[in-house]
Amino acid sequence: MFCIIDEQIHHGPVFIQEPFNVIYSENSEKAEVLLNCIAKGFPLLHYGWKQNGTDIDLSMSYHYRLVGGSLAINNPHEKQDIGTYQCLVTNSFGTILSRKAKLQFAYLENFEAKARSAVSVREGQGVVLFCAPSPHYGDLSFAWIFNNNPLYVQEDDWWFVSQETGNLYIAKVEASDVDIYICDVSNREIKQSVQGPPTPLVLRSDGKVFFKKNIILI
Repeated sequence: MFCIIDEQIHHGPVFIQEPFNVIYSENSEKAEVLLNCIAKGFPLLHYGWKQNGTDIDLSMSYHYRLVGGSLAINNPHEKQDIGTYQCLVTNSFGTILSRKAKLQFAYLENFEAKARSAVSVREGQGVVLFCAPSPHYGDLSFAWIFNNNPLYVQEDDWWFVSQETGNLYIAKVEASDVDIYICDVSNREIKQSVQGPPTPLVLRSDGKVFFKKNIILI
């Protein structure tokens, strides 16, 4: 009769999951950030964490706690917690250090209270209205307000709002397009919006541009 005994294979730690970059909003309904770290190895693994290259004191149980090997940060604050994190895993066979993961805090500042100059264009000509968003961190989305009403832009050959820069492109300006434009910026991370200063669009009186079969006649 043979007796089969299950034996663990002894080896040093190997990562199964390493932390990745996190964007956190202090307005978030979640009062905790979780930086993931999972490893395998035998014998028993011990986890630690570094912030900006310095060992984190995990005895600060009111602020940090380990969930397995992952690091949970309670009520994160930008001044204290922003930075680069790494997971440290050790057993008797050795130590491994994870890739760096950044914890950033989303924000969106108000535009400067500075009037913008009018943009002049000939009727029938194209124009770009610049948004120039205020300082921010996190994913933004852009829209425009025209004459105090939301501008519903159907992106086609004539109208386009860049979701990279926020700029409004009008390929062919008509007299009805002349008025006040305002760039509306939303930060998806913190669910906050700000509006830029008004930009007047005016027609020049020194001529008119016509389009005909891709030929411009002045």
